[in-house]
Amino acid sequence: MTTSKPRPLLIVEDDPALQKQLRWSFDQFETLTAGDRESALAQIHRHSPPVVTMDLGLPPDADSVSEGFRLLEQILSAAPDTKVIVLTGQNDRANALRAIGLGAYDFFAKPFEPELLTLTIDRAFRLYDLQQENRRLQETLHPAALAGLLTRSPEMLRVCRTIEKVASSNATVLLLGESGTGKEVLARGVHEASPRKNERFVAINCAAIPDNLLESELFGYEKGAFTGAAKTTPGKIESANGGTLMLDEIGDLPHPLQAKLLRFLQERVVERLGGRQEIPVDVRIVCATHQDLKTLIKEGRFREDLFYRLAEIVINIPPLRERNGDPALLAHAFVRRFSVEQNTGNMTLTEDAVRTIESHTWPGNVRELENCIKRAVIMADGQQITRDDIGLDDQADANSEFIDLRSIRDNAERNAVVTALGRANGNVVRAAEILGISRPTLYDLMHRLGLK
Repeated sequence: MTTSKPRPLLIVEDDPALQKQLRWSFDQFETLTAGDRESALAQIHRHSPPVVTMDLGLPPDADSVSEGFRLLEQILSAAPDTKVIVLTGQNDRANALRAIGLGAYDFFAKPFEPELLTLTIDRAFRLYDLQQENRRLQETLHPAALAGLLTRSPEMLRVCRTIEKVASSNATVLLLGESGTGKEVLARGVHEASPRKNERFVAINCAAIPDNLLESELFGYEKGAFTGAAKTTPGKIESANGGTLMLDEIGDLPHPLQAKLLRFLQERVVERLGGRQEIPVDVRIVCATHQDLKTLIKEGRFREDLFYRLAEIVINIPPLRERNGDPALLAHAFVRRFSVEQNTGNMTLTEDAVRTIESHTWPGNVRELENCIKRAVIMADGQQITRDDIGLDDQADANSEFIDLRSIRDNAERNAVVTALGRANGNVVRAAEILGISRPTLYDLMHRLGLK
């Protein structure tokens, strides 16, 4: 008969005697202990315990609660789902309530009854498990809105996390990035991750429509408003009612229309051309541009008050050349896609083609890469796409950069060890806890890296 492994429970307590008593009281759990903030964070990063019990009074000043509250905030920032149970003094209700306000799961006053605290810990474990299971079910039933966006770049992953955070609000989002970086993909991601996902997503490119037609496209027109207006037609803003409206290339919006858009953003009503009726519209606005709007403001080409209305949430999208690893990742994905579309069999990229792709600066970003790979799939003679098939101008530099994994790893390990030793003031035991490794392992690393 097999038994399940005990669940990890972190006990943060600087009093060795009380720490020992707590470990004895909770022997049904895999008890981890820490006596200060840094060692507690090391245990969090190393073991990811679902439940933590902690005293607010921690070194270096055990009579103050500042270090305890700092640790509480750092735990909930690093692991938001972790259930933290705060242990306080008998007459410390104010700090207990403050801890709950910051996100602690519960609090207990010392001295406490181990049986009652064990029940609370069990309940915290069950709640943690239910939340994790609910998240797995949600991901199964409702795939992530940005699931189709391919990236391994930390900068781009941060953009995706930001999109997911702001999607649930009604805040206006301004996407800034070079042409071809995927602004419309991210705008659709905002819509798909929002409560408006079942309503319409309407996109309009402000640079692609002549100035004299753009106003009627945005705001609509009544029958007879101008020559050729044979029937009443709602505009894009009205058509997106209940959903999301993307205004692409907002920097090219004519100055007269900027004033009218500003009024809509303030009042949330539109008037069709030739009409007098104010029509209320509930729509989420997402804007995008490759231009520097602050420069346009200085030049008098963009209204400053409109900018601040649009810039409630500003997201800067990095260009493809700054997304390490993404050019090759996307290139392989495009090869697979276009091989199926063009019925050319299972085509692959040669190593020199991949190096060429990685060395190119991609001024047209993902759009340029996509067009380049599509052309290569069509023009390649065999099943392998070579450097010559890619046809980029900077082929001569394709072999100039090789990946030396050992040196990259050594540099990363050296930086981490030096940083940890600095934080620990040269204390090897403390540095090992910060790094989440054993002391012998740290000594081996220091010896291999030539550190004393």
